[in-house]
Amino acid sequence: MASIALVLTVCFLGFFVPAPSLASSSNDTDFLRCISTSVPSQLVQAPNSPSFKQLLVSSIRNAKFVAPATASPPLCIVTPTNASHVQAAVRCGRRHGVRVRVRSGGHDYEGLSYRSVYPNSEAFAVIDLAKLHAVRVDPRKATAWVDSGAALGELYYHVATAAPGLGFPAGVCSTVGVGGILSGGGMGLMMRNRGGGGGNFGIVLSWKVRLVPVPPTVTFFKLAKTMDQGAVNAVTKWQTLAPALPDDLSVRVIVENRRANFEALYLGRCNAVVPTMRSRFPELGVTHADCKEMSWLQFTAYIYFGDTTINRSMTTLGPFIKNKSDYVQKALTNETWEKIFLWPNDAASGQLVLEPHGGRMGHIAANDTPFPHRSSVLYNIQYVEHWNGKGPGGDPTPTPNWIGSLYDFMAPFVSKNPRAAYVNYRDLDIGMNTVVGGVTSYESGKVWGERYFGPANFRRLAEVKRKVDAGDYFRNEQSVPPLPSN
Repeated sequence: MASIALVLTVCFLGFFVPAPSLASSSNDTDFLRCISTSVPSQLVQAPNSPSFKQLLVSSIRNAKFVAPATASPPLCIVTPTNASHVQAAVRCGRRHGVRVRVRSGGHDYEGLSYRSVYPNSEAFAVIDLAKLHAVRVDPRKATAWVDSGAALGELYYHVATAAPGLGFPAGVCSTVGVGGILSGGGMGLMMRNRGGGGGNFGIVLSWKVRLVPVPPTVTFFKLAKTMDQGAVNAVTKWQTLAPALPDDLSVRVIVENRRANFEALYLGRCNAVVPTMRSRFPELGVTHADCKEMSWLQFTAYIYFGDTTINRSMTTLGPFIKNKSDYVQKALTNETWEKIFLWPNDAASGQLVLEPHGGRMGHIAANDTPFPHRSSVLYNIQYVEHWNGKGPGGDPTPTPNWIGSLYDFMAPFVSKNPRAAYVNYRDLDIGMNTVVGGVTSYESGKVWGERYFGPANFRRLAEVKRKVDAGDYFRNEQSVPPLPSN
């Protein structure tokens, strides 16, 4: 499927046909032998290869999943350099009962692109798309083709250098893989001006994206408010103000350590945005001294790395992380926000990332793309908890309870029937697939799928799944199931 806002054309490989059920006693050796006949040996790493573990861990972004991924590794990791290698891996997998998992940037919040929650249930291989990362920009048509293995920062860089005056609205994390973020739609500070969302099946190797005009200079500002400085009142007002701001101005909030950090992007110069903020949101006290004017490309680096250096990458693994999400349709009261700010958080570090909707997000109908959370939404909440993950003896500790207890507390204040969630903030707590008769149960898929996509959109996705992959070969713990035929 294609998104009308971000993705105009999706390049599907030609193997989406009903597949037979996988054999219960798959022959791993035959699968590896099959791979070796079609894919150069240097592009296939098995667990006995000296560089296998390094490759497996290379793009794991959540330290929580290193131990389970290495303890029950895939049969092999394929690092294709062209489409034929991917097609060969899928054909061999179908033939010999081995599923494939596809990794673009490794940021999957539950690690499903390189691990299985039930590792002993069936064999799987990983197709790592890191070597497929080309970006081809057509300034005249204001479009670009980008391979799924490219990082978001690579896309931003190539667009800005090949086509000054054009940009692309997506997320703020420059190391995220394009394949993952485009398939769900990225949260970012340009989305209110351009929209967002999408969905896919199988393996998408390249995306055609529509580029959008950006001015030569954009303005970024960041201000922090403590509770003593009126943070609670400011966030309470922000809830209804931010979705109603002009489309070229976006203000998000990060609540952490009893502080509210307001981050804003304006597609224009400082002297134009300061009067707007003084008039609409005087509580922040924005001044010209708070503004940082820069190019759009420099902003994409600054929002993530804290400076405007472009050629940087994530080199450390980081902490253990757990994420959850919600959508708010009715503003929370000041009293509720005060409780949230004071929520106990002794064992770990927790934060709420509040992303405003409104703007052009509300101009796209809920059923135009699989992403349905648009006109009725004030903002999205991402809950983030991170901790060092080490208990006595160095063993991983369980997730601290801040995120779960706060998520339970928020239930009366967020969307209901179903309680919605954002697909790119994958959360296995909200449900996992069960397999019945060799295929994923539609009823088990509805539990989590209707929360990501809405009931009507999820059913449409399941109808497509039945047409293109009735045998349910492309399957994981939260993959769309085929709609039953009766």
